[in-house]
Amino acid sequence: MPSFDVVSEASQVEVKNAVDQANKEITTRFDFKGSDARVEQKERELTAYADSEFQLSQVRDVLTGKMSKRNVDVRFLDLGKIEKIGGDKVKQVIKIKNGIESEAAKKIQRLIKDSKIKVQASIQGDALRVTGTKRDDLQSTIAMLKKDVTDLPLEFNNFRD
Repeated sequence: MPSFDVVSEASQVEVKNAVDQANKEITTRFDFKGSDARVEQKERELTAYADSEFQLSQVRDVLTGKMSKRNVDVRFLDLGKIEKIGGDKVKQVIKIKNGIESEAAKKIQRLIKDSKIKVQASIQGDALRVTGTKRDDLQSTIAMLKKDVTDLPLEFNNFRD
């Protein structure tokens, strides 16, 4: 049976490259001279540091710009609240989403069922496996999901015949 997987995960290599490029730009920009502005990465969590909330927003802008240039969807980023860390310095934790949450997976599964395309969707952990008898049905399912699901950055991989 032909099948494919619907997943939602950011490329860690591209995220790391985007963070490195953002840090390089931050160190060379004139408006960040003498400040402690930077972005640190630990696994699936980024932490942005700056001297003020305005500078923090500038750091986030640089980071999202570098991510979009490296084809990392900014919808993967889950911005935390801004915390003061002594004096005027602030930090913000930015989590990188990985996988499709169960509520969103159920919504996508319902969408596929309601489309009347002859495919079956099953939730497998943080991914969705879609199987069908014809490749054309699977391809039309992919097209439908690309058009209808806009709140999640979806990827379609593991396409098997």
